[in-house]
Amino acid sequence: MDWIAVKRALVSVSDKAGIVEFCKTLSQWGVELLSTGGTAKALRDAGLTVKDISEHTGFPEMLDGRVKTLHPKVHGGLLARRDLPEHMATAEKHGIAPIDIVIVNLYPFEATVAKPNVSREDAIENIDIGGPSMVRSAAKNQDAVAVVTDPADYELLRAELDGNEGKLSLKTRRMLARKAFRMTAWYDHAIAEYLAHLEDNADEPAGNRLLALKDGAKLRYGENPHQDAAFYAMGRHKAGLGGLQQISGKELSYNNLLDLDAAMRAANEITDEPYAIVIKHTNPCGAATGSSIAEAFARSYDCDPLSAFGGIVGLNRAFDLATAEQLIAGEKFIEAVVAPGFDDDAVEALVEKSKKKWRKSIRLVKATPAHSANPPVEYRSVNGGMLAQTSDVRRVEPGQIKVVTSHVPDDRTMRELLFAWGLCKHYKSNAICITNHNALIGYGAGQTSRVDATEHALLRAGDKAKGSVLASDAFFPFPDSIEKAAKAGITAVIQPGGSVRDEEVIKACEAHGISMVFTGMRHFRH
Repeated sequence: MDWIAVKRALVSVSDKAGIVEFCKTLSQWGVELLSTGGTAKALRDAGLTVKDISEHTGFPEMLDGRVKTLHPKVHGGLLARRDLPEHMATAEKHGIAPIDIVIVNLYPFEATVAKPNVSREDAIENIDIGGPSMVRSAAKNQDAVAVVTDPADYELLRAELDGNEGKLSLKTRRMLARKAFRMTAWYDHAIAEYLAHLEDNADEPAGNRLLALKDGAKLRYGENPHQDAAFYAMGRHKAGLGGLQQISGKELSYNNLLDLDAAMRAANEITDEPYAIVIKHTNPCGAATGSSIAEAFARSYDCDPLSAFGGIVGLNRAFDLATAEQLIAGEKFIEAVVAPGFDDDAVEALVEKSKKKWRKSIRLVKATPAHSANPPVEYRSVNGGMLAQTSDVRRVEPGQIKVVTSHVPDDRTMRELLFAWGLCKHYKSNAICITNHNALIGYGAGQTSRVDATEHALLRAGDKAKGSVLASDAFFPFPDSIEKAAKAGITAVIQPGGSVRDEEVIKACEAHGISMVFTGMRHFRH
């Protein structure tokens, strides 16, 4: 049955955009219209002849409309195979008329649960039962029945009907069925996610996850021009980059989004004072606090101006006019800024009034990370599978730190160690970072040995290493890194501990007058 003549349609939609015009086309081709409730009224008000579903089934709607299309005369009319004589004979025996097209969109569950303070009762009442059942029945019998779930398809179908004497092609019916099953799958996913968030599901096994993606935004390309790419927002509340608002600038790229994510996460490591991060290739190359966000940004950029050129900036405060003026000053160049807000005068000064060649292309992105009582789950694909883990959002508290040397860090040094520790977790392992006065001065990331990472960090720090502190994302397997740190003038070290050679490492610190503290937690980032 490559082409079917549409003779009977069942119409039941919550989104009535375009439905009257489409049903007028069906009516012009002599299609009998069956409908329910508000949809039937809208069609009648437009002058169309409509048969109520209760008249068609001979059974009244009941239970506040919960039961109206769940009837053999509906599902038999959808599921009966036209190519099997026994199916058609059974349908005729029971007075079941074939239904050739179903036009359905479902109760707006997602829109309902997105409302502030929506009650559980309202959410449950907006779980559609009859709609998905009809959609699935029609989509299963796609060789004989068309199912329309997206108002955007009305025009395409109208053109095909008008161009083929009221008939629809098998190719079109199969395309519609694919869309229908994707739609019902997403609908069930949205319900499952809502119900999961109603309860405290922190103890739910990591393997018991439901992951669904839709409405991906196509990107220009992936990491390289020959790779296709798209961005999918996840979660009901569209937190993090899922809820980003681009204030200005060029289209966001795949690599931009990776760097913006790294910048947003790192910048929100500190919340009690203004903090700015500069990211390059997902690793911080600048980080600093300040008395204002403008000062924090200036200090952060000055940590490593060479690497910061063309980087991504993350702020934990709104981007204000003073920060815009800092960015405009000198020879700075930044690809993007992510912040929880952007002041209008700051955007105007940067984008409209400055004379920078890149002012129109810099991407200004408003976004804040997801905040939850439980660590959010993050996903990562591997060849042939998917990994899932809770995000590394745990922070070490001062009372959890164990001083393992006779040299005890004073309060200022301890605060500096905690600053370095919070920054170090945002580098690729193996990772070392060196800070002083709440500013980054040296870092080594993604090295194949910890001593190499230490050497890279000390090389970048140069003479600034004297009097500074050093953080390591995992334990030191040998005391060689401590020897190099001592020679450069490092005064204190923070690390997880846990090596079989911890005592040797501690002895090296004692020999050089270095304070060392253990956190009991590591921050690998692969």
